[in-house]
Amino acid sequence: MQEIEWADFEKVELRVGTIVEAEPNEKARKPAYVLKVDLGEDLGLKTSSAQITNHYEPEDLRGRQVLCVCNFPSKRIAGVKSEVLVTGAHDEDGNVVLASFAHPVPNGTRLL
Repeated sequence: MQEIEWADFEKVELRVGTIVEAEPNEKARKPAYVLKVDLGEDLGLKTSSAQITNHYEPEDLRGRQVLCVCNFPSKRIAGVKSEVLVTGAHDEDGNVVLASFAHPVPNGTRLL
């Protein structure tokens, strides 16, 4: 594993947001959802395309707080302008489990 300096970590804008919309992305080659994530007053609503259909249904995602990388450049994914990366980890079957929080925090809060 490559070690990094604290200054390297500080460059990554990891912020908390709440999913307010989740719909299937019909244009995606692999099953995915188009998410609208509320990242608070400063960042507003951002869109993300996420391959998280194995563990989550759209109705289960609405209202869920997630951790997002907010300073990657926007990227077109299956017809969607993905503005943030919703983070998670792969389970033993390779399916994404979203990073989440035990208690609610304000949208836009930066990970320390």
